[in-house]
Amino acid sequence: MAKKILMLCGDYCEDYETMVPFQTLQAVGHRVDAVCPGKKKGESIATAIHDFEGEQTYSEKRGHNFVLNADFDAIQASDYDALVIPGGRGPEYLRLNPQVIAIVQHFFVEDKPVAAVCHGAQLLAAAKVLNGRTCSAYPACRPDVELAGGRYADIAVNAAITEGNLVTAPAWPAHPEWLAQFLKLLGTKITL
Repeated sequence: MAKKILMLCGDYCEDYETMVPFQTLQAVGHRVDAVCPGKKKGESIATAIHDFEGEQTYSEKRGHNFVLNADFDAIQASDYDALVIPGGRGPEYLRLNPQVIAIVQHFFVEDKPVAAVCHGAQLLAAAKVLNGRTCSAYPACRPDVELAGGRYADIAVNAAITEGNLVTAPAWPAHPEWLAQFLKLLGTKITL
């Protein structure tokens, strides 16, 4: 059965971590509403392309304009079956919004599936939903996870981990594993 999924975006969410799950979840039949505080359906956000080019951290280049397909002010978390939190710099901004924090908390109170990748852990930490949970994230977010009472999962950049209703991964190279685990949480069956 198709699920209704909410994707919380902010300007400069990571390009791949926004586009790939948005398109993949739709391709298998789910409805995905991508929203950003202060933006309406049809407006766009800027994305950033992060790459691993040998420096101590990722490089950042301007990505695509990503068009939102729902109004942030019109959504009700209770109308959704699951939540996706892309990484990049978006979560740094989103975590300052009390309405966004309440939305994230709703999915944990109701034990609904949540997928967060990369810097998405910053939003989870700010929402105070990581206490006692295992969570992967971009390595620079390890302090956020641990200060929020979580256990940081130091896994390969192409791996993902699921604990309860939460599936997390370090960055976009984990998309195949991260999305496979999220689809399992959603109860999505794909047959060949």
